[in-house]
Amino acid sequence: MKKTVLAFVAAVLATPAAAHDYGFAGLLSKNNRETLAPLTLASGKPVAEAPYMLKSGMYYKIKMVADGSAELALSGGEFFRAVWVNEIVINKIEVRPMGVHSIEFDAGGEAEMSFIAIKPGTYELSIPGSTGDTQKAVFVIQ
Repeated sequence: MKKTVLAFVAAVLATPAAAHDYGFAGLLSKNNRETLAPLTLASGKPVAEAPYMLKSGMYYKIKMVADGSAELALSGGEFFRAVWVNEIVINKIEVRPMGVHSIEFDAGGEAEMSFIAIKPGTYELSIPGSTGDTQKAVFVIQ
């Protein structure tokens, strides 16, 4: 019996992993992670340099950096409903929210958000009340 179990385990380990097999951590596995260019919150500067192209089912990390030049927020309920937010880390404090609509910086600082892109479409995180194309970040989930 012991030899049969060992033979079975050896056969399973020798079998190539399927394209969707991310390992023990599943979607949160390091094989499925990508770090995105940071979002910038600063007076007169663009929030993002280019649109973010995301894949549904991928795990992403993104930093939001505010220089403190103005009290600014990023708002985007549609974006936050199209992703699953794993956590938002602020000053080494991990927040695991059930839902998010916006993140506001009253002073300079940094937050990091990790999430899994879910619903395909085009979404925005923008500075409330602004209308310029540089005052938003565009996320395209494929």
